[in-house]
Amino acid sequence: MLTEHERDTLLSIAREAIAASLDRRPIPQGGPLTGRLGEPGGAFVTIRLHGELRGCIGYIESELPLCAVIAQVAAKAATDDPRFPPLTRWEFEQSVLEVSLLSPLQALHDTDKVSVGEHGLLIELGLHRGLLLPQVAVENHWDREEFLKNTARKAGLPASAWRDPRAKLFVFTAEVIHEVAVE
Repeated sequence: MLTEHERDTLLSIAREAIAASLDRRPIPQGGPLTGRLGEPGGAFVTIRLHGELRGCIGYIESELPLCAVIAQVAAKAATDDPRFPPLTRWEFEQSVLEVSLLSPLQALHDTDKVSVGEHGLLIELGLHRGLLLPQVAVENHWDREEFLKNTARKAGLPASAWRDPRAKLFVFTAEVIHEVAVE
């Protein structure tokens, strides 16, 4: 678990990286490499605009320090998410950021062990790969099976692909940090 100062620092790094990206400046690689911020790890940055998804990109794993990962994926979430056009300055000023720090992946052999709200899911089958963060199932009010189906769909697979014996399933947890929306 991160300290409150580390949480605030990661949100600040994410916001500064997006601002730099929008201004076409070099992306800062994060602040002090102390404590958890200097350790390698996977993370995602989610951008929401008026409560709606506006961008989300991350690294499942990384050898980079966490503060550098956050800076990189924040900038990419703002400009490189293929589902959305690049974030505008106005949208950025209205946006709320969420940072999800991922635990290491664990192979899943029994889908009954998936705990909605606690676990995120990753499916791999052939050249397809899809991941959904733990909070996605809660936000969409999905049960375990809907979560599995939607993770398969995210990978570009049929909803039933999670049942394929060749499919590799993984679970992970996430420590989620988010800004408070200003009304």
